[in-house]
Amino acid sequence: MSCIFCKIINKEMKSKMIHEDEEIVVFHDINPQAPVHVLVVPKKHISAITEMHEGDQKLIGKMIYLAKEVAGELGIAGNGFRLVLNNGPDANQTVPHIHLHVIGGRQMGWPPG
Repeated sequence: MSCIFCKIINKEMKSKMIHEDEEIVVFHDINPQAPVHVLVVPKKHISAITEMHEGDQKLIGKMIYLAKEVAGELGIAGNGFRLVLNNGPDANQTVPHIHLHVIGGRQMGWPPG
């Protein structure tokens, strides 16, 4: 598979990994949009939210919980952070593997995009 996230998960590409368990990895984004920008990525390859199955609900919940934990570890939980989960080309999903952006360390604008 040529998915860049699958290559990171399989240790075929390097990343600045900050968490790994049996289901999920968390690593720093290579193109950060804020002082803190990490990605929470399931090891299971799911190309988009619209490709999820009912059985994937628990995995997505775990991704959000880990995002909260990592935000605390990285010192951005107190002032706030943004979670972004893009789906499809109009949302600017550039990697066809679901992933949750955890972004913080600066004031975020609204509306996004």
